[in-house]
Amino acid sequence: MNTEDDHQLQVVGADIDDDRFHDECGVFGVWGHPEASKLAYLGLYALQHRGQESAGIVTSDGKELRTHKGMGLVREVFSESTLKKLKGRAAIGHTRYSTAGPSAHLNAQPFTVQCSKGQLSIAHNGNLTNGWELRRELEASGSIFQATSDTEVIPHLMARSRETTLRHALRESLLRLEGAYSLVLLAQDRLIVARDQRGFRPLSVGKLETPDGKLAYVFASETCAFDLIQAELIDEVQPGEMVIVSNEGISRERFAPELPKAQCVFEHVYFSRPDSRVFGRSVAQSREMLGRILARESPVPADCVIAVPDSGVPAAIGYASESGLPYRLGLIRNHYVGRTFIEPTQTMRDSRVRQKLNPVRDIVEGQRIILVDDSLVRGTTSRKIVRLMREFGAKEIHLRISCPPTISSCYYGVDTPSSSELIAANQTVEEIREFTGADSLAYLSLGGLRKSVESLADDCCYACYTGKYPTDLVGVEILTSQSQK
Repeated sequence: MNTEDDHQLQVVGADIDDDRFHDECGVFGVWGHPEASKLAYLGLYALQHRGQESAGIVTSDGKELRTHKGMGLVREVFSESTLKKLKGRAAIGHTRYSTAGPSAHLNAQPFTVQCSKGQLSIAHNGNLTNGWELRRELEASGSIFQATSDTEVIPHLMARSRETTLRHALRESLLRLEGAYSLVLLAQDRLIVARDQRGFRPLSVGKLETPDGKLAYVFASETCAFDLIQAELIDEVQPGEMVIVSNEGISRERFAPELPKAQCVFEHVYFSRPDSRVFGRSVAQSREMLGRILARESPVPADCVIAVPDSGVPAAIGYASESGLPYRLGLIRNHYVGRTFIEPTQTMRDSRVRQKLNPVRDIVEGQRIILVDDSLVRGTTSRKIVRLMREFGAKEIHLRISCPPTISSCYYGVDTPSSSELIAANQTVEEIREFTGADSLAYLSLGGLRKSVESLADDCCYACYTGKYPTDLVGVEILTSQSQK
């Protein structure tokens, strides 16, 4: 991007009529390490589950920012030679999965701009519920956007700010945002991270010693990224907090008062890796407890417990442990199934579950099975899995879901279909059972979910299960109408 004047960015325009803003993403940042680009690569590799569409890294050597990003998995976007060109002791990275809209390079993050505040690069995880409103306002006053992601709103706001320092320009911009964001921003001489006032999306801070004996700071959406690079967890970035790291050290300050927390409970149900600590709690511990409480709430006579891998495994282990039934590895997942270029005929669509999952006949045949999965959204995949298990000789299939029925869309950065596509928003549990073909179906209760996350219970957002949103959904009507064009 180039500067048109002190308060406006000039970039290549983009048509946004067919897009929604929602992104599921992972962000990473490092300051003060001679191998910053390699650490960013490893960090994104650990966060790959948060987004498989595109990946990007920006580094700073104190004088300029260097960028490399592209479509595909982290290992596909970066090579040894690429990382060597990304010089500097500071870096930010992003891995993205767009929930709608085009899969295009223009939406790959981080976004790098040149404006009156200098050269900046920014990436974020979450969704701005007033993103469209702010974008229309900025466009009306002359701003030109190059992408369709709401992240780009932030540097435009910063470029137009009359504040003279980067920190104050960012603070002023953040105060105009509504919704969910955990962001990383890299300038030539500093790294800034910030988290929204309700703390919807996770963001942690850690440290590690460099080869020359100095201290480097790292930031990541999940702590599993710290484990890979052998960094020590310090703390979470608090809701409404901004953390600034430069050659002068690290400083932490509130850019806005903390509001009642609304941390996404779905991070513990499904989205985060089980080896992470999210919102200060072990994800694996939460998921095993989901299964234990589900077993207490919905027992059924059976021979064994089988998980829908991989995300259903911890809850299935908890269910088996609580019920006293054996946990059996009755469904095997093929981890090497990628995108297919074969024409998606009906036959091919029906084979997708078979490509990813295959029952173990000697375990399934003739058995009464409790099949545990983490969620049931549209119901079509569950239906295919149940049908597949029956083909392999299962005598009974009792479907158990380790979260409550999903009845509402998420506007805070998780890929949830519209309510019209959510089976639990339109059908009863018995109707869903009939649709899936299971012998019985039971969900975890909302109370059971709250018990499973224990001390986090009062600080979580449950909107996808209750329809009660913690914010005013400014701009959502525009967002929804745009997505339906």
